[in-house]
Amino acid sequence: MKRSTFLILSIAGLYGAVLHAAAWSVNNFLMTGPKAYLTYSSSVAAGAHSGMEECKFQFGWERWNCPESALQLSTHNRLRSATRETSFVHAISSAGVMYTLTRNCSLGDFESCGCDDSRNGRVGGRGWVWGGCSDNVEFGERISKLFVDALETGHDTRALINLHNNEVGRLAVKATMKRACKCHGVSGSCSIQTCWLQLAEFREIGNYLKIKYDQAHKLEMDKRRMRAGNSADSRGATAETFHHVHATELVFLEDSPDYCTRNASLGHHGTEGRECLQTGKNLSQWEKRSCRRLCTECGLRVEERRTEVVASCNCKFHWCCTVRCEQCRQLVAKHFCARRDTTAAAAPNHIRRRNRGHKR
Repeated sequence: MKRSTFLILSIAGLYGAVLHAAAWSVNNFLMTGPKAYLTYSSSVAAGAHSGMEECKFQFGWERWNCPESALQLSTHNRLRSATRETSFVHAISSAGVMYTLTRNCSLGDFESCGCDDSRNGRVGGRGWVWGGCSDNVEFGERISKLFVDALETGHDTRALINLHNNEVGRLAVKATMKRACKCHGVSGSCSIQTCWLQLAEFREIGNYLKIKYDQAHKLEMDKRRMRAGNSADSRGATAETFHHVHATELVFLEDSPDYCTRNASLGHHGTEGRECLQTGKNLSQWEKRSCRRLCTECGLRVEERRTEVVASCNCKFHWCCTVRCEQCRQLVAKHFCARRDTTAAAAPNHIRRRNRGHKR
């Protein structure tokens, strides 16, 4: 089996596994092909999983909340869409794969990879020099590109958009890296510092890409030239469009559907039955408005439900060295989006129409 075929089937197996299981192992991949790639497969799978978990966190209180079908819809040849949301899915999953490969490299999990010491010994700035063990993002980028980009076998506009957004995710990992330093000098005077680059927390990468999502650019294609199929005229139209797109900018082709309503064929569950937030400590303004965004503006009502929660309480420290707690039960008020009474169902139709398009 050729390497390219192996890579394509491997990453397809990975994405299929994302949808059906949280257990990630080398068994998700075909046990054929170069052994070097099998070495990385479990890290690739774990990275894609962490990317989708971050996606769910970032969109937890929005109309589109990164459902399990999100990755399938953005990669399956017959179902592929190119919305603002799928642009984020490609970027965050690509970033997750690169991030995990880079981190595992630094932890010594791969024999073929070690620290990035290419800058060591150079003066980095006033009072500090490069040294130590920088995270090897070049390695993570190279291997993740082999796996993730291999999924795009076509040459159409959607494939180019997906490849571009994959790269946006990888660039996000690089853009958020932090410089860590160690002081040197007599009696801790810190007259000189040795510094190296290390990965940021993955949450920071998620936050970075969420901003890119909000600023994503819709590509306006010349439909007349695009109808030429794979002709030179069609390829020329695509090339001209991408010529004006910045490398770090997420792009999409289609407007987002109405995420308020259920659409089984597209894998959208709608917002009916979704939990929202009204009260609680340390809520952001975005979270406080979630009931209005998910329920009221989607033509639904907010329903309060009392739920019994069991939690540890009255914890005491006992010498030495245990902490013993009691189990306390309390009723907690939670809020959910529910269908309005049939008599009032017709009233919010104008609200539904208003909320089509880019409304999360």
